[in-house]
Amino acid sequence: MHVEIDQDSGFCFGVTTAIRKAEEQLANSGSLFCLGDIVHNGRECERLRTLGLQTIDKEEFKHLQHVKVLLRAHGEPPQTYADAHANDIELIDATCPVVLNLQRRIKAEYDADTAHERQIVIFGKNGHAEVVGLVGQTNGTAIVIENFDDAQSLDFTRPISLYSQTTKSLQEFRRIVDYITCRMTEAGTADRFRYFDTICRQVANRIPNIRAFALRHDVVLFVCGKKSSNGKILYNECRQVNPHTHMVEQPSEIHSEWFTDARSVGICGATSTPKWLMEQCRDFVQTLVSSDTE
Repeated sequence: MHVEIDQDSGFCFGVTTAIRKAEEQLANSGSLFCLGDIVHNGRECERLRTLGLQTIDKEEFKHLQHVKVLLRAHGEPPQTYADAHANDIELIDATCPVVLNLQRRIKAEYDADTAHERQIVIFGKNGHAEVVGLVGQTNGTAIVIENFDDAQSLDFTRPISLYSQTTKSLQEFRRIVDYITCRMTEAGTADRFRYFDTICRQVANRIPNIRAFALRHDVVLFVCGKKSSNGKILYNECRQVNPHTHMVEQPSEIHSEWFTDARSVGICGATSTPKWLMEQCRDFVQTLVSSDTE
């Protein structure tokens, strides 16, 4: 049985940079704080914990002083930087450049609209670290819509500026744009609607690639942390084209009966999935198949 790892899967640029910065600091000092999980993958977080990375939450962060804290790729709201300055915390800022640019665009629009008449709308997941950072650029006034249905609750008589969390579905974003355009045209306010496609192409371009990869194999293992928003999207894309797709977080979750009569197995993952974990899953599958044939 042929087992193949998708070469396009694995860490995106932002995650790779954040982990590299963490490893460099840990090599020098042996310890480092990180505000929130550095990546939405439990196994990678555990690996870095053994190297000295300590994950903290916002409440713990507020009580720290005179230490170094890593900001992960997801980005942070302005209040985090203010708290760091007040407590003499040295920040190692690993915010993804794509996210940082998006934060700046939203802040610039919010600051320019002094009357705050315009609705700044973010298509994203409520509570997601990136979205929290984006909403923070508007002093908490931005409206978050998680899906197409949420868009129906917007006020179409007022101006709307629509942005997106960088890892959301491009197809769903376009559907929302079409819907808002239609509703505001009906209300006679179409000229007051602006939208900005801020979805990261490094993520969006993985969808056609991963669908093609899933079609090439009898069985697909999608390796992903349970917290990964991007992982859920990519897993569903695989599942749509290949119903024999299974999501696993680690090798121990793999079952031998999945591979009955399978001639090829594809292993892929999210932008938060380390290559070493996909390789462990490959080795586990090969061991399973070998033991079944003995």
